Amino acid sequence: MEAAEEPLELVPRRRPIQDRSKRRFDTLLTASRELLVDVGFESFTCEEVATRAEVPIGTLYQFFANKYVIVCELDRQDLVAVQQELSDFGGEIPSLDWLRFLDRFVDHLAQLWLTDPSRRAVWLAVQATPATRATAAIHERALAQQVARALAPLIPRNRRHLRTIMADVLVHMVYSMLNFSVQDGQSHTEVVVELKRMMRAYLIFAAQDGDAEPDDDPDPS
Repeated sequence: MEAAEEPLELVPRRRPIQDRSKRRFDTLLTASRELLVDVGFESFTCEEVATRAEVPIGTLYQFFANKYVIVCELDRQDLVAVQQELSDFGGEIPSLDWLRFLDRFVDHLAQLWLTDPSRRAVWLAVQATPATRATAAIHERALAQQVARALAPLIPRNRRHLRTIMADVLVHMVYSMLNFSVQDGQSHTEVVVELKRMMRAYLIFAAQDGDAEPDDDPDPS
């Protein structure tokens, strides 16, 4: 039986190096975010992106094969921003006061989702097709790997594969709850409070459970 092939990540045809090309690339992505918020993914077109960015359509296609690649690049941008925030937070996790740092980190992400409607618009857009969902899953996996490393000092006795599962659960839970929090009719503040309550309970229980189990992970990281 043949092994299943890894899904292909949708990526730009090229990422620019020269300053002028970088500016055009960034302008196209900025216009894409604005258009996605304004019209949604179904009405989102490359032609309208180029018009809003005041860039020839041929230039857009030099970077992006289609609109699916554009929204996946926007999703990657959002991921990089969250990874940077997590890097700053991760250095404080060994502290005994890690719950306060967790609250601060979640509050910061929640504020991003509340003030930037493109976050949810991008998240919804990458759910549109199997290919975009597969690319978004690759992005989430990269973030989960970083989360797993951050959990190591907090839960040193857990096996590595269990930390990986925990990280996957946490990333999926946070993204899902934050996007739920900004739906019409939802109380953003109350949803974020419940998200933090769930994360605290999950991590505290996992830490206690990990301490009770023998350390059979040969990798201490």
